[in-house]
Amino acid sequence: MDTALDLSSDLLSLTRAVCDLPSVSGDERALADAIENALAQHSHLEVLRDGDTIVARTHLGRSSRVVIAGHIDTVPVADNLPTRLVGEGAQAELWGRGTVDMKGGVAVQLALAAELSAPTRDVTWVFYDHEEVAAELNGLGRIVREHPDWVAGDFAILGEPTNGGIEGGCNGTLRAEVLLTGVAAHSARAWMGSNAIHAAGEVLRRLEAYTPADVEVDGLVYRESLNAVLISGGTAANIIPDACVVTVNYRFAPSASVEQASAHVRELLDGYDVVIVDAAPGARPGLDDPAAQEFTRAVLAITGGAPAAKYGWTDVARFSELGVPAVNFGPGDPLLAHKDDEHCVVGQITLVHAALRDWLTA
Repeated sequence: MDTALDLSSDLLSLTRAVCDLPSVSGDERALADAIENALAQHSHLEVLRDGDTIVARTHLGRSSRVVIAGHIDTVPVADNLPTRLVGEGAQAELWGRGTVDMKGGVAVQLALAAELSAPTRDVTWVFYDHEEVAAELNGLGRIVREHPDWVAGDFAILGEPTNGGIEGGCNGTLRAEVLLTGVAAHSARAWMGSNAIHAAGEVLRRLEAYTPADVEVDGLVYRESLNAVLISGGTAANIIPDACVVTVNYRFAPSASVEQASAHVRELLDGYDVVIVDAAPGARPGLDDPAAQEFTRAVLAITGGAPAAKYGWTDVARFSELGVPAVNFGPGDPLLAHKDDEHCVVGQITLVHAALRDWLTA
């Protein structure tokens, strides 16, 4: 497959090229190579690489620096590549894996990184790997740990899908395993054992009856969720299972810490062995920061609308931990992320491109 990217091509063609190069988490190398090679052709950019994360930045001596970041990996392809274009004009839709989450945003970044040789702010463009999997594998997290100077800045923007609006902060996320035990026996003599899978019934009933909260944080309302997402158990069709694991995912408002979220899950599932296996804190909106306010005014003058809460977890949380105000702003309906019918309105990609370009050149 030809992995070259032409950053001077029209935005739709570039978006299709980025999407049509599969980069499921763990298999980002080809796309990372293409991005690195394309950006290296532009003398106004310093290009750095760590694993499959590419960083390109200007050094113009401006009074402020903005970090604009996007992940290049996707969830698995579901027979939805190569991309296809449906309709015409601004309302045409680009269908395919990654069009929403989040290669539409990545294409905008690439186009602007190549085009803007003299922005009014110094810019650090970050294209990182392994966002869709466990937090410890996240490429941006690796850069923050190992090369913090690469992502230093006064303000940050994540190109996550926001329907072309601005979404502040993000929910935290926690993954827990509920461990259930029983006694193995031949299924013909089930009374000699204790069925661990059956024991999961009460866990599932508690989760089914749970009412998630809507939590207001700094003027934005975050919707929480707490659900069973995986269940495993059993060894053979004729053995009463002696072990079962129910995996639970809790998306919690950024006003709560990981410790508070963990305590909430353990309280709901009191009486069961609950092990927290993965967690990442959320980020408060941060829209009261002067840099965020300036960006919000400039962008909304073009896109319209009002800031909203980001329900999912995004890497704005990493910038928040660094003390850098950050927002989510990108093309695509987040409700379509990860779906087999993932698609993005072409006009949204061009609108986000125009708004960012205007802000970076004003």
